[in-house]
Amino acid sequence: MQSPPRPARAEIGSPAPQFALDGVIGLEFKKISLTDYRGKWLVLFFYPGDFTFVCPTEIKGFNAGLGEFSKLSAEVVAVSVDSKFSHLAWLKGGTLGKVGYPLLSDFSKQTARAYGVLDEASGAARRGLFIIDPAGVVQYQVIHNDKVGRSVEETLRVLEALQTDELCPLNWKPGGSTIRMKE
Repeated sequence: MQSPPRPARAEIGSPAPQFALDGVIGLEFKKISLTDYRGKWLVLFFYPGDFTFVCPTEIKGFNAGLGEFSKLSAEVVAVSVDSKFSHLAWLKGGTLGKVGYPLLSDFSKQTARAYGVLDEASGAARRGLFIIDPAGVVQYQVIHNDKVGRSVEETLRVLEALQTDELCPLNWKPGGSTIRMKE
């Protein structure tokens, strides 16, 4: 039996576009692929560029939240179109502190394009964030203006809501009531 074709872009409820990218974890180069996260929840976020202004606040913010993501059996991975050498230099510069998750290089821009976050005019990735379930299916995505950083708290809230596998009403918070459908 053939598996269904992958969408041209990331779509809710469809298999996440595959990637295998060079990156930096700690201060070491490593090739990392989507299949490395099979069986785990994955928070995959794209950012416009190294050595910028809003991006380091996000890199540090997601790093500070790693313990909370870990409690939810989720991994975090960041991607930009910068080279792995740029990532390494940025990390060595010290402004980010010690980052406990990979910074991946989508130098070819194919992954940003597949996820629908590539700004073709500038050649940079937009601020896109995807939550991918343990089966490799996209369950959440948000892409917004590059001037506005994301919310780690909101990402955690959505991740936990998805993990309930139930209907979560407006402003649902962890531990809150879900909506049960009549059977």
